[in-house]
Amino acid sequence: MKQHLSHTPGPIGVFDSGYGGLTILNKIKEVLPEYDYIYLGDNARTPYGSRSFEIVYEFTLQAVNKLFEMGCHLVILACNTASAKALRSIQINDLPNIDATRRVLGVIRPTAECIGSITQSQHIGILATAGTIKSESYPLEIHKLFPDIHVNGVACPMWVPLVENNEARDEGSDYFIRKYIDQLLQKDSQIDTIILGCTHYPILLPKISKYVPEQIRVIAQGEYVAKSLKDYLRRHPEMDAKCTRNSNCLFYTTEAEDKFIESATTFLNCPIEVQRISLE
Repeated sequence: MKQHLSHTPGPIGVFDSGYGGLTILNKIKEVLPEYDYIYLGDNARTPYGSRSFEIVYEFTLQAVNKLFEMGCHLVILACNTASAKALRSIQINDLPNIDATRRVLGVIRPTAECIGSITQSQHIGILATAGTIKSESYPLEIHKLFPDIHVNGVACPMWVPLVENNEARDEGSDYFIRKYIDQLLQKDSQIDTIILGCTHYPILLPKISKYVPEQIRVIAQGEYVAKSLKDYLRRHPEMDAKCTRNSNCLFYTTEAEDKFIESATTFLNCPIEVQRISLE
């Protein structure tokens, strides 16, 4: 059933299961500051990383539909789990019925595209949530583009809770940060590039850098997703024309507003206003 959606230009939608997508939004706003954005965090139902494919797809589709209703023609899934478990289904099965002119993009492909020019050894590692690792989305995307690159991944189930509970800088976090890095490097000692395959993980970068050998490059996704979006809009002027430009950014959460504002300060360096909405 087709929805009655407005055809007037609107903001770019950025969706995440929680706060992590704010690291992506920050980089997008640096590269494309003139555009309008709506950030939607499904904080009431986070984390998505341990949930089933069916549930992640259902929740992500609800969020995409909500952002379309709010006037977005283009939505970025700034969540690796949603990109891994829901993006393809939404693009192929749902968009033709909702509105074939609208677009939903993810964060995995832009990250995969940059890898070929970065790795020298052709051995890369992925640190991500259990859901993203289990989906094998990174190896699949990377091998489509670079069949000869060796990809190994390790799930880091404790990293998102460390960030969400504001413990990223505490001494207690070191054990879990070191643990997963060591597991990854034990799998493949030739790794020269590590992708942080979860948008929360850049908050842990000071500690990650401490335990990753100097010669290994650590890739946070934000800058690559932002460059990819800029390039996408350049190549698709018809979509670019549907994106408004007043340098505005609105924030919505499915949790309590005060909780979102308190935790969002870990990711953003400016005060924000947020409204609570329901997706169900």
